[in-house]
Amino acid sequence: MSQDADRGRDWLLFHFTSVKAIDEGTLVAAPMGQGVMRKRGEGSWEKLDAGWPADTHVNRLHFEEGEVFASTSKGLWVYRQEQWEPTPLAISCYQFRKIGRLLLAATEYGVWTNTAEDWHKSAYGGSIVYDFLYLPQFIVLALHTGIAIYDRLTDSWMDYSFGEPVTSLAVHEGRILGVTESGKLLQTNGRGGFERIRFDHLFLFSVVMQGRAVYLCSNRGLYQATRLGGQTTIRSVKLGCPVTDMDTAGDSLFVATMFEGVLEVAR
Repeated sequence: MSQDADRGRDWLLFHFTSVKAIDEGTLVAAPMGQGVMRKRGEGSWEKLDAGWPADTHVNRLHFEEGEVFASTSKGLWVYRQEQWEPTPLAISCYQFRKIGRLLLAATEYGVWTNTAEDWHKSAYGGSIVYDFLYLPQFIVLALHTGIAIYDRLTDSWMDYSFGEPVTSLAVHEGRILGVTESGKLLQTNGRGGFERIRFDHLFLFSVVMQGRAVYLCSNRGLYQATRLGGQTTIRSVKLGCPVTDMDTAGDSLFVATMFEGVLEVAR
C-alpha cells in the first residue's frame, strides 16, 4: 500500500495497543498488526515502515534517551535515522528499560541484561517475563504464572503463583500493583503476600506508572489509582471507550483505545 493510501486510511478503526508521547506535539503508536505509526502536531498518522520486519506484533513501545524502541514478537527494535534497526536481542520481548548504563528486557526466556553491548540471560530463563520493576531494594517480575520478587538485602527470590499470567506492574503508595491476564488487580497486602482487588464490571488491560501517578487502563476507560482510608480505590479520568495504554506529555494525557484511535485528554 502506498504512503498516500496509508494517509487516507481511517486509523480510528484499528485497535491501538501502545502509545508513547515523544513530546507534546509528536506521538508514536502501535495499531494491532500494523507496525508503528507517528503523528506530528495536527498532521496525519504516517507509517514508520522503513526496515520494519513483516508479520511482527508490537507488545510495547518505549522512549528512552531520545530514541524509540519497540518490544516485539521478533525481538527488540530501535528507530534511528528514519528506519528500524534490529538490536542483538532477537527473541520475543515485552518490556525494555535503560537504567544508567544498564539495559534490561523482559522476554519469553526470562530477564536479559546488557552492560557492554552484549545481552545475556540473567534471571528466570525458563519463564515468560511480561514486565518488571527495578526498585532500590527489590526487583519485581511479572511472570506467566504470577510474580517473583528479588530482595537485594537477603539475596533471595520469593515466588507468588496465581495460576495465570501477570502482564503489567506498578508501584503505588509503597505497594506493588499487578494486572493479571483475566483483568484483575493484585496488590501487596503488607503481610508478605498479595490480595486481589475487584472493581465491578471492570476488566483491566494494564497498569501504567507516570512519575508518582498510577493509571489503570480498562474496558470502560482510563482510571487513576488513589488511596482513601487506607484502601486502594480509583477515580475516572476518561470514560466511554476501552483504553489499552497511555502516556503523558506536558498537561495532556494520550490514550490508546480499541475503537477510537489515540485520544488526547486534558489532565
